[in-house]
Amino acid sequence: MRYKLTIAYDGTDFHGWQKQHPPDADVPLRTVQQVVEDVIKHVVREDVTLLGASRTDSGVHARGQIGAFSCWTMIPTERMLMAINSRLPGDVRITNVDPIDESFNPISDCTSKGYRYNIKHGCMDNITAPLFDRNYVYWTRYVLDVAAMLTAAQLIIGKHDFTSFTRLHHGRDSTVRTVLACEVVATDAHHCHIDVSGTGFLYNMVRIIAGTLLEVGKGKIDAHTIPKILEARDRTAAGPTLPPEGLCLMWVRYDNGPDPSVQDGA
Repeated sequence: MRYKLTIAYDGTDFHGWQKQHPPDADVPLRTVQQVVEDVIKHVVREDVTLLGASRTDSGVHARGQIGAFSCWTMIPTERMLMAINSRLPGDVRITNVDPIDESFNPISDCTSKGYRYNIKHGCMDNITAPLFDRNYVYWTRYVLDVAAMLTAAQLIIGKHDFTSFTRLHHGRDSTVRTVLACEVVATDAHHCHIDVSGTGFLYNMVRIIAGTLLEVGKGKIDAHTIPKILEARDRTAAGPTLPPEGLCLMWVRYDNGPDPSVQDGA
């Protein structure tokens, strides 16, 4: 039987999703894939391989990561869900387990993904800088022009060559990607988030999009120059790569239905 997992995690203390065992280290690094896979092996008493839809980086969070594994167990899915979660550490949780077709591949079958980047702005001093949410939001002293950021975000939508929005030596054969939606939403006077969805992303692409929109919000990049930045195909033309803590993988989709929604309290 093959199982599809929906996985949420706080990425603060993880070295990203993908298993890593540096040659000079005695033990593997702590990654989400390694931790969850080890627990599944213990629960089903079989050697399994857990695949994930998105290789999130160190410090990046997820509410809707998708994983899949196959095993011979006859444990009901409800009991499996409880058994796995009871053995997982507090910073990762399985929110759903579903039996699925044996051919399901969470990477190649994915039709789109949605990310959110959270920003707090107008933090004029260290007192107003984030404290309890410091691992989940990027902050800046600038008061951002969210309307200008939204104007720029709309110009990112579409199929483009995103060379300007990925790091050098990205290792991909093609830098052409399709962004399905890009929105900037103000939730109050000092908070906003950037929602980006697409069929696939380059390394650091969402964090560079967020960094570029941040520069627009600061007034350092004109919103209407986004097409020129794309045409430049030059990493130096875009904004900085924002740090990982503000980024969260919200959902992964495998059909042509409406985008999955994730409640803020999930």
